[in-house]
Amino acid sequence: MDEEDSTGRRAQFADEVRSARPDLALLCLLVGAEADPLLGRHGIDAAQIELDRLAGLLPFGITRARDWAQALAEVLGVRNGFRGSAGDYRRLESSLLHEVLHRRRGLPILLSVVWIEVARRAGAPVYGVALPGHFVVGFGHPSDPPERQVLADPFDGGRLLTGEDAGLMVAGATGAPLDPATLAPADPPAIVLRILHNIRAWAAARPERTDVQLWAIELSLLLPAHPARLRYERARLLVERGEFLRGAAEMEEYAEVVAAVEPDTAETIRGRARSARAMLN
Repeated sequence: MDEEDSTGRRAQFADEVRSARPDLALLCLLVGAEADPLLGRHGIDAAQIELDRLAGLLPFGITRARDWAQALAEVLGVRNGFRGSAGDYRRLESSLLHEVLHRRRGLPILLSVVWIEVARRAGAPVYGVALPGHFVVGFGHPSDPPERQVLADPFDGGRLLTGEDAGLMVAGATGAPLDPATLAPADPPAIVLRILHNIRAWAAARPERTDVQLWAIELSLLLPAHPARLRYERARLLVERGEFLRGAAEMEEYAEVVAAVEPDTAETIRGRARSARAMLN
Protein backbone atom coordinates (compact mmCIF):
# COMPACT_ATOMS: atom_id res chain seq x y z
CA MET A 1 0.00 0.00 0.00
CA ASP A 2 1.52 3.33 -0.99
CA GLU A 3 1.35 6.47 1.18
CA GLU A 4 -1.63 7.89 -0.71
CA ASP A 5 -3.62 4.67 -0.27
CA SER A 6 -2.73 4.55 3.42
CA THR A 7 -3.87 8.15 3.92
CA GLY A 8 -7.16 7.42 2.18
CA ARG A 9 -7.76 4.26 4.23
CA ARG A 10 -7.08 6.11 7.47
CA ALA A 11 -9.44 8.93 6.49
CA GLN A 12 -12.11 6.32 5.76
CA PHE A 13 -11.39 4.63 9.10
CA ALA A 14 -11.68 7.94 10.98
CA ASP A 15 -14.96 8.84 9.24
CA GLU A 16 -16.47 5.39 9.79
CA VAL A 17 -15.58 5.11 13.47
CA ARG A 18 -17.22 8.50 14.15
CA SER A 19 -20.38 7.75 12.17
CA ALA A 20 -23.73 7.27 13.88
CA ARG A 21 -23.67 3.51 13.26
CA PRO A 22 -20.08 2.36 12.67
CA ASP A 23 -19.66 -0.72 10.48
CA LEU A 24 -17.67 -3.08 12.70
CA ALA A 25 -16.64 -5.38 9.85
CA LEU A 26 -15.42 -2.49 7.71
CA LEU A 27 -13.40 -1.02 10.59
CA CYS A 28 -11.74 -4.39 11.22
CA LEU A 29 -10.99 -4.81 7.53
CA LEU A 30 -9.43 -1.35 7.37
CA VAL A 31 -7.20 -2.43 10.26
CA GLY A 32 -6.29 -5.44 8.14
CA ALA A 33 -5.42 -3.17 5.22
CA GLU A 34 -2.73 -1.56 7.37
CA ALA A 35 -1.12 -4.93 7.97
CA ASP A 36 -1.63 -6.37 4.48
CA PRO A 37 -0.76 -3.98 1.61
CA LEU A 38 -2.26 -6.44 -0.88
CA LEU A 39 -5.73 -6.48 0.66
CA GLY A 40 -7.10 -3.46 -1.20
CA ARG A 41 -10.70 -2.56 -1.97
CA HIS A 42 -11.37 -5.86 -3.73
CA GLY A 43 -10.13 -7.82 -0.72
CA ILE A 44 -12.31 -5.80 1.64
CA ASP A 45 -15.34 -6.33 -0.59
CA ALA A 46 -14.59 -10.07 -0.82
CA ALA A 47 -14.49 -10.36 2.97
CA GLN A 48 -17.82 -8.56 3.29
CA ILE A 49 -19.30 -10.91 0.68
CA GLU A 50 -18.03 -13.91 2.65
CA LEU A 51 -19.80 -12.62 5.77
CA ASP A 52 -22.98 -12.27 3.68
CA ARG A 53 -22.56 -15.84 2.40
CA LEU A 54 -22.15 -17.25 5.89
CA ALA A 55 -25.23 -15.36 7.07
CA GLY A 56 -27.19 -16.93 4.23
CA LEU A 57 -26.46 -20.39 5.66
CA LEU A 58 -28.47 -19.70 8.82
CA PRO A 59 -32.01 -21.10 8.96
CA PHE A 60 -35.06 -18.87 8.72
CA GLY A 61 -37.63 -18.30 11.42
CA ILE A 62 -35.37 -18.18 14.48
CA THR A 63 -36.73 -16.02 17.29
CA ARG A 64 -35.26 -17.13 20.63
CA ALA A 65 -31.79 -16.07 21.76
CA ARG A 66 -30.74 -19.63 22.59
CA ASP A 67 -31.82 -20.84 19.15
CA TRP A 68 -29.78 -18.09 17.48
CA ALA A 69 -26.72 -19.04 19.54
CA GLN A 70 -27.10 -22.72 18.70
CA ALA A 71 -27.61 -21.99 14.99
CA LEU A 72 -24.45 -19.87 14.86
CA ALA A 73 -22.50 -22.57 16.69
CA GLU A 74 -23.68 -25.15 14.16
CA VAL A 75 -23.03 -23.05 11.04
CA LEU A 76 -19.80 -21.35 12.08
CA GLY A 77 -18.32 -23.65 14.71
CA VAL A 78 -19.25 -27.08 13.37
CA ARG A 79 -19.83 -26.78 9.63
CA ASN A 80 -17.26 -24.09 8.88
CA GLY A 81 -14.71 -24.84 11.60
CA PHE A 82 -14.31 -21.38 13.15
CA ARG A 83 -12.56 -21.67 16.52
CA GLY A 84 -9.31 -20.80 18.26
CA SER A 85 -6.34 -22.45 19.91
CA ALA A 86 -3.40 -21.41 22.07
CA GLY A 87 -1.17 -21.08 19.01
CA ASP A 88 -3.40 -18.37 17.55
CA TYR A 89 -2.16 -15.92 20.18
CA ARG A 90 1.28 -15.99 18.54
CA ARG A 91 0.10 -14.91 15.10
CA LEU A 92 -0.65 -11.39 13.90
CA GLU A 93 -3.12 -12.92 11.41
CA SER A 94 -5.30 -13.90 14.36
CA SER A 95 -6.14 -10.20 14.83
CA LEU A 96 -6.96 -9.50 11.16
CA LEU A 97 -10.53 -10.15 10.08
CA HIS A 98 -9.79 -11.07 6.47
CA GLU A 99 -7.22 -13.64 7.64
CA VAL A 100 -9.60 -15.06 10.24
CA LEU A 101 -12.25 -15.52 7.53
CA HIS A 102 -9.67 -17.33 5.40
CA ARG A 103 -7.99 -19.46 8.08
CA ARG A 104 -11.09 -20.03 10.26
CA ARG A 105 -8.83 -19.34 13.25
CA GLY A 106 -8.31 -16.27 15.38
CA LEU A 107 -8.32 -14.61 18.78
CA PRO A 108 -11.56 -14.64 20.80
CA ILE A 109 -12.38 -11.06 19.87
CA LEU A 110 -11.92 -11.57 16.11
CA LEU A 111 -13.93 -14.79 16.13
CA SER A 112 -16.57 -12.86 18.06
CA VAL A 113 -16.57 -10.22 15.32
CA VAL A 114 -17.31 -12.98 12.80
CA TRP A 115 -20.18 -14.27 14.97
CA ILE A 116 -21.55 -10.74 15.48
CA GLU A 117 -21.38 -9.73 11.84
CA VAL A 118 -22.85 -12.99 10.50
CA ALA A 119 -25.63 -12.96 13.09
CA ARG A 120 -26.39 -9.28 12.53
CA ARG A 121 -26.78 -9.82 8.81
CA ALA A 122 -29.29 -12.58 9.51
CA GLY A 123 -31.33 -10.35 11.83
CA ALA A 124 -30.25 -11.80 15.17
CA PRO A 125 -30.21 -9.69 18.35
CA VAL A 126 -26.48 -9.96 18.97
CA TYR A 127 -23.75 -7.97 20.70
CA GLY A 128 -20.17 -8.28 21.88
CA VAL A 129 -19.33 -8.80 25.55
CA ALA A 130 -15.88 -7.64 26.65
CA LEU A 131 -15.20 -9.97 29.56
CA PRO A 132 -11.77 -9.33 31.09
CA GLY A 133 -9.28 -11.52 29.29
CA HIS A 134 -11.78 -13.23 26.99
CA PHE A 135 -14.23 -11.67 24.53
CA VAL A 136 -17.55 -13.48 23.99
CA VAL A 137 -20.87 -12.88 22.24
CA GLY A 138 -24.31 -12.20 23.71
CA PHE A 139 -27.65 -13.08 22.11
CA GLY A 140 -30.91 -11.38 23.06
CA HIS A 141 -31.65 -7.80 23.94
CA PRO A 142 -29.49 -6.34 26.71
CA SER A 143 -32.62 -4.97 28.41
CA ASP A 144 -34.13 -8.48 28.65
CA PRO A 145 -34.00 -10.38 31.95
CA PRO A 146 -30.77 -12.39 32.32
CA GLU A 147 -32.60 -15.69 31.84
CA ARG A 148 -33.58 -14.59 28.31
CA GLN A 149 -30.02 -13.69 27.30
CA VAL A 150 -27.44 -16.22 26.16
CA LEU A 151 -23.65 -16.02 26.02
CA ALA A 152 -21.54 -18.00 23.57
CA ASP A 153 -17.78 -18.48 23.25
CA PRO A 154 -16.71 -18.40 19.57
CA PHE A 155 -13.14 -19.33 20.55
CA ASP A 156 -14.58 -22.65 21.69
CA GLY A 157 -16.65 -23.13 18.54
CA GLY A 158 -19.65 -21.23 19.91
CA ARG A 159 -20.06 -23.21 23.15
CA LEU A 160 -22.96 -21.82 25.18
CA LEU A 161 -21.90 -20.35 28.51
CA THR A 162 -23.70 -20.43 31.81
CA GLY A 163 -23.41 -17.61 34.31
CA GLU A 164 -21.01 -19.82 36.25
CA ASP A 165 -18.86 -20.30 33.14
CA ALA A 166 -18.61 -16.53 32.65
CA GLY A 167 -17.80 -16.04 36.30
CA LEU A 168 -14.99 -18.59 36.14
CA MET A 169 -13.54 -16.85 33.05
CA VAL A 170 -13.49 -13.51 34.85
CA ALA A 171 -12.10 -14.99 38.06
CA GLY A 172 -9.34 -16.69 36.08
CA ALA A 173 -8.37 -13.40 34.42
CA THR A 174 -8.75 -11.01 37.34
CA GLY A 175 -9.18 -13.02 40.53
CA ALA A 176 -12.40 -11.07 41.14
CA PRO A 177 -16.04 -12.11 40.83
CA LEU A 178 -18.08 -11.28 37.74
CA ASP A 179 -19.29 -7.69 37.70
CA PRO A 180 -22.69 -7.53 35.93
CA ALA A 181 -21.53 -4.30 34.28
CA THR A 182 -19.02 -6.30 32.21
CA LEU A 183 -21.94 -8.02 30.47
CA ALA A 184 -23.03 -4.73 28.86
CA PRO A 185 -22.74 -4.58 25.05
CA ALA A 186 -19.39 -3.35 23.71
CA ASP A 187 -19.80 -0.82 20.90
CA PRO A 188 -17.73 -1.00 17.67
CA PRO A 189 -15.16 1.66 18.67
CA ALA A 190 -14.50 -0.14 21.96
CA ILE A 191 -14.15 -3.46 20.15
CA VAL A 192 -11.71 -1.98 17.63
CA LEU A 193 -9.68 -0.32 20.39
CA ARG A 194 -9.32 -3.70 22.11
CA ILE A 195 -8.27 -5.34 18.83
CA LEU A 196 -5.64 -2.64 18.29
CA HIS A 197 -4.44 -3.12 21.87
CA ASN A 198 -3.92 -6.83 21.10
CA ILE A 199 -1.96 -5.93 17.98
CA ARG A 200 0.21 -3.47 19.92
CA ALA A 201 0.89 -6.15 22.55
CA TRP A 202 1.84 -8.65 19.84
CA ALA A 203 4.26 -6.17 18.26
CA ALA A 204 5.70 -4.99 21.59
CA ALA A 205 6.93 -8.54 22.20
CA ARG A 206 8.78 -8.41 18.87
CA PRO A 207 11.27 -5.50 18.80
CA GLU A 208 11.72 -5.88 15.05
CA ARG A 209 8.02 -5.04 14.48
CA THR A 210 7.91 -1.43 15.62
CA ASP A 211 6.23 -0.73 12.28
CA VAL A 212 3.18 -2.72 13.37
CA GLN A 213 3.18 -1.15 16.82
CA LEU A 214 3.30 2.31 15.26
CA TRP A 215 0.36 1.91 12.88
CA ALA A 216 -1.71 0.23 15.60
CA ILE A 217 -1.11 3.23 17.85
CA GLU A 218 -1.86 5.69 15.05
CA LEU A 219 -5.19 3.99 14.28
CA SER A 220 -6.02 3.96 18.00
CA LEU A 221 -5.48 7.72 18.10
CA LEU A 222 -8.16 8.12 15.43
CA LEU A 223 -10.81 6.59 17.71
CA PRO A 224 -13.16 8.99 19.50
CA ALA A 225 -12.01 7.67 22.91
CA HIS A 226 -8.51 6.36 23.57
CA PRO A 227 -5.91 6.44 26.35
CA ALA A 228 -4.12 9.79 26.28
CA ARG A 229 -0.80 8.09 26.96
CA LEU A 230 -0.86 6.64 23.46
CA ARG A 231 0.41 10.03 22.27
CA TYR A 232 3.54 9.52 24.36
CA GLU A 233 3.87 5.93 23.15
CA ARG A 234 3.79 7.14 19.55
CA ALA A 235 6.49 9.74 20.30
CA ARG A 236 8.66 7.12 22.00
CA LEU A 237 8.35 4.79 19.03
CA LEU A 238 9.30 7.56 16.61
CA VAL A 239 12.51 8.12 18.57
CA GLU A 240 13.17 4.38 18.68
CA ARG A 241 12.79 4.26 14.89
CA GLY A 242 15.29 7.11 14.44
CA GLU A 243 12.84 9.98 13.87
CA PHE A 244 14.38 11.98 16.69
CA LEU A 245 13.05 15.46 15.92
CA ARG A 246 9.45 14.35 15.36
CA GLY A 247 9.53 12.14 18.42
CA ALA A 248 11.01 14.89 20.60
CA ALA A 249 8.45 17.42 19.40
CA GLU A 250 5.58 15.06 20.18
CA MET A 251 7.02 14.29 23.60
CA GLU A 252 7.10 18.01 24.35
CA GLU A 253 3.49 18.41 23.18
CA TYR A 254 2.40 15.56 25.43
CA ALA A 255 4.33 17.02 28.36
CA GLU A 256 2.32 20.24 27.99
CA VAL A 257 -0.90 18.25 28.16
CA VAL A 258 -0.01 16.43 31.39
CA ALA A 259 1.88 19.27 33.10
CA ALA A 260 -1.16 20.64 34.91
CA VAL A 261 -2.00 17.34 36.62
CA GLU A 262 1.35 15.51 36.66
CA PRO A 263 4.15 18.10 36.71
CA ASP A 264 6.85 15.58 37.67
CA THR A 265 5.84 13.28 34.81
CA ALA A 266 5.86 16.23 32.43
CA GLU A 267 9.39 17.19 33.43
CA THR A 268 10.59 13.60 33.00
CA ILE A 269 9.13 13.53 29.48
CA ARG A 270 10.75 16.88 28.63
CA GLY A 271 14.07 15.39 29.71
CA ARG A 272 13.53 12.45 27.37
CA ALA A 273 12.71 14.88 24.57
CA ARG A 274 16.01 16.69 25.16
CA SER A 275 17.82 13.37 25.08
CA ALA A 276 16.16 12.51 21.78
CA ARG A 277 17.25 15.80 20.22
CA ALA A 278 20.81 15.23 21.49
CA MET A 279 20.98 12.01 19.48
CA LEU A 280 21.31 14.18 16.37
CA ASN A 281 24.60 15.67 17.59
